Amino acid sequence: MEEFDVIIIGSGAGLNIADPALNSGLEVALVENGPLGGTCLNRGCIPSKMWIYPADVVREIEEGAKLGVHARVEKIDFDLIRRRTWDVVLGDRGHIEEAVKVDPRLKFYHAEGRFVGDHALKVGDAVIHAPKIVLAAGARSYVPPIPGLDGVRYRTSEDIFDITALPRSIIMIGGGYKSCEFAHFFSAMGVKVSIIQRNIRLVPDEEPEMSFVVRKRLGEHVDISVGQTVREVRNGKEGIEVVREDRETENTFTERAEMLFVATGMQSNADLLNVNATGVETDPMGYVKVNEFLETTAPGIWAMGDITGLHMFRHTANYESQVVWYNMTNTEKAATDEHAIPHAIYTYPTVGSVGMTEAQAKAGGFKYLTGYSRYANVAKGNAMADDTGLVKMVVEKGTRRILGAHIAGKEADLLVQQVVYLMNAGDMSYTPMARSQVIHPALSEVLISALGRLSDPEHLEHEHVHTH
Repeated sequence: MEEFDVIIIGSGAGLNIADPALNSGLEVALVENGPLGGTCLNRGCIPSKMWIYPADVVREIEEGAKLGVHARVEKIDFDLIRRRTWDVVLGDRGHIEEAVKVDPRLKFYHAEGRFVGDHALKVGDAVIHAPKIVLAAGARSYVPPIPGLDGVRYRTSEDIFDITALPRSIIMIGGGYKSCEFAHFFSAMGVKVSIIQRNIRLVPDEEPEMSFVVRKRLGEHVDISVGQTVREVRNGKEGIEVVREDRETENTFTERAEMLFVATGMQSNADLLNVNATGVETDPMGYVKVNEFLETTAPGIWAMGDITGLHMFRHTANYESQVVWYNMTNTEKAATDEHAIPHAIYTYPTVGSVGMTEAQAKAGGFKYLTGYSRYANVAKGNAMADDTGLVKMVVEKGTRRILGAHIAGKEADLLVQQVVYLMNAGDMSYTPMARSQVIHPALSEVLISALGRLSDPEHLEHEHVHTH
């Protein structure tokens, strides 16, 4: 058995632990059974945005007509899109591969690891042990037991980037962020796209108003069916056939496409690690249980990122790595702060969100106000001819403390980040924004516009934004 000071399982955000550990003179084992860089680099954030930005450009060109600019896309060079994507992915991965070779105190195991005892991990033919272990092994696509699915060729986010040519048509099972992002891409590339969603809403974790905007705009280019159950998948003469049943009417329909994409959720990789063998407990969904210090139920073992199922965003995993490293090296513990975790969905249009939804604020017993503004309420929104972009603010009544912000529209990710900063400053109120001069006519005025329309959802009381 080989001894180390720290074992890190996972080379995504787990690398954020390796660097300070090595700088502190510790002997580190890094275990990774897939490509270095983790989900974000290899099959998540990075390649998906390399695909999606060209789709954004296509839609911008198409929307030019309503501004008096008439243009058309003459050709889609998917080979170039693929090359640019893989140049970035393989380039960054190569830098990581070189980095893990530099320090002799880091031993890299490119193999699957499984716990075989207390703090003991079998990796290939070796068994390694450390008093401190970090579980950062991520999650993988959950594939539901749909009759016939195992008999057809389908894609998930793990292998969709391996395609070498665009299909003529694609059916997407699932209506969460993955399907909505890839539906935006494929439809902009000229592919016939259908989404089949079990829930009655697309991106159902978002505010209902934002889900509505996404369905309306994305639905201009994609065939969307919600409230559906997929009954069967099979190979047909004209491609893959998907039989869906309307959950309300019980009517069945058969859809056909050249390609099938399954995005019905995620499952933790904890089971692949056999974490129970080292005393780490998982919840009923298979995710690793952690407390506010990111400690598992086993002393000396921490978990972070997707493997916990809490907040499956790379930026959150990066933040959690700071908490884990601090708690690994200090007797006084630091708890995670989860009140202002932002995220974005890069579909059509972009969705940006931070903090509580209105339903969460209500369930939490908060007295709150909500404020809405369409992009068209401000000059830049009018200039853009954007009549669907929407902002929703959720604010604690009486204190002005921002509880949440939700945006669907162009640059929603940039707009919501302004709110994130406020939610991490001082008393977390919107007062600094209300007192600030806002560039006119910038799109950021839409945030002030929403705050100026704050009202009580129950009593329709109105709280004005004071600018002095």
